[in-house]
Amino acid sequence: MAQPVLAGTRIRDYRTAQGLRQVELARAVEISASYLNLIEHNRRRIGGALLLRLADALGADPSVLSEGAEAALATALDAAAVAHGEVGAERDRMEELASRFPGWARLIEAQYAQVRRLEQVVERMDDRLTHDPFLSASMHNVLSSVTGIRSASAILAKGDHIEPEWQARFHRNIYEDSQRLADATETLVNYLDGEGDISETGSLPQEDVETWLAANDWQFPALEADPSMTLDAILSEASDLHTPAARDLARRILTQYAVDAGKVPMTALHKALSTTNDPGPLAAQFGVDLPTMFRRLAAAAQSSLETELPFGLVGCDAAGTMIFRKPVPGFELPRYGGACPLWPLFRALQQPMMPLREHLTVSGRDDGTFDVYAVSEVSHPMGYDRPAVLKGWMLIRAAFNGVNEANAIPVGSNCRVCAKIDCPARREASVFE
Repeated sequence: MAQPVLAGTRIRDYRTAQGLRQVELARAVEISASYLNLIEHNRRRIGGALLLRLADALGADPSVLSEGAEAALATALDAAAVAHGEVGAERDRMEELASRFPGWARLIEAQYAQVRRLEQVVERMDDRLTHDPFLSASMHNVLSSVTGIRSASAILAKGDHIEPEWQARFHRNIYEDSQRLADATETLVNYLDGEGDISETGSLPQEDVETWLAANDWQFPALEADPSMTLDAILSEASDLHTPAARDLARRILTQYAVDAGKVPMTALHKALSTTNDPGPLAAQFGVDLPTMFRRLAAAAQSSLETELPFGLVGCDAAGTMIFRKPVPGFELPRYGGACPLWPLFRALQQPMMPLREHLTVSGRDDGTFDVYAVSEVSHPMGYDRPAVLKGWMLIRAAFNGVNEANAIPVGSNCRVCAKIDCPARREASVFE
């Protein structure tokens, strides 16, 4: 795959296309021609006020000249090309498309994102129909009510003589079961309608908490400013948390968030991110363990991340049950049922505190490549003579261009919606078979 077109190269292309000489553009932005020459040959990074002056002088969108914006756009174009390989798109020229025709490139990105969103709705609906405990209970209520109505009406329909007292009882049973059926059906319809908006919450506490976290962009500025503040002030405004169980789970997450914020202040992390996004060196720089740095990177504002590619995060307990899910575009996280057993998240549980790093290709309509870090941590809250508590964490980020996809490990979301039919770790049939 071709290397990304760098910011300096794009500036040179824009300048030459307009017939400007280096000295003329340098004079317009108040820098020396020699310094502009270094920029155009990608030997000096640019940003801030200088980038805005160059964009204004060239009549270009600053985001088009920005190296990071194009890297994210080129990644989306590449994913769209892979998803529709039968078209034969020129993948080696996608950076040129993003650089020279950013409007058309963004249109392709938007259409591809819409297709992916609709595919995710279908996948999640199938996942919900297969595994959702609330849906199973609702269907049980519907069928039980229908059975009760059918039994009572069958007795009355026979025409046999029935004492008035029993007739009244059967009529009452039919009425009550009909009312229960109507309520159960309405609840079920409202629940399924919520799937039209992928951000809608379900009935489980973890879903309520994840919806609330997403609404807050996974960040809590008040705790960043004062990690020791009381959590009640934040929870009192959490209208998305409908049950005591959800509020209790949210309190535990906020407690961990406050501890992490005290160890790694977000302002300091933003400065460190200007030099590296690798969680290993960052953890060493702040003197914290990897799980703490994983959580802080997942909470970092997207605008502070180089190339604007966000971090996703998954946490699980020793049973492999997911206890934390922050999704990242292209890497679907199952809401019900088990996740893909090939994720390094679960292999990390077998090697406590041993960090793993892998490139994964997510199997499906589009085979996106992701840079993934995983590690597990052990604690002994019940004492050393009692069972240890083990948690695994997996940090996820879309891989940059240039990654050798041939060495990436193919994985899925879960077996039900995985297109890798011949996977030896498969637990159940795929909907794609």
